[in-house]
Amino acid sequence: MYKLSLIDKISLILVIIGALNWGLYGLFSLDLVKVIFGQFQVLARIIYILVGVSGLNLIFLWIKALRK
Repeated sequence: MYKLSLIDKISLILVIIGALNWGLYGLFSLDLVKVIFGQFQVLARIIYILVGVSGLNLIFLWIKALRK
């Protein structure tokens, strides 16, 4: 079994949050990040970037896991 690092665990949590946000947006046109950080556009943009980078990290984690 592959042991997850702290970065991998944080990435997993951020990707789950991002997926839930996309689900809410698809079902109800509700962007939860904008609702929470709407007046802080820079912070909302940072959240989106972190979710994207987390997705890339999980792709590399998946590749590493497949090799083992």
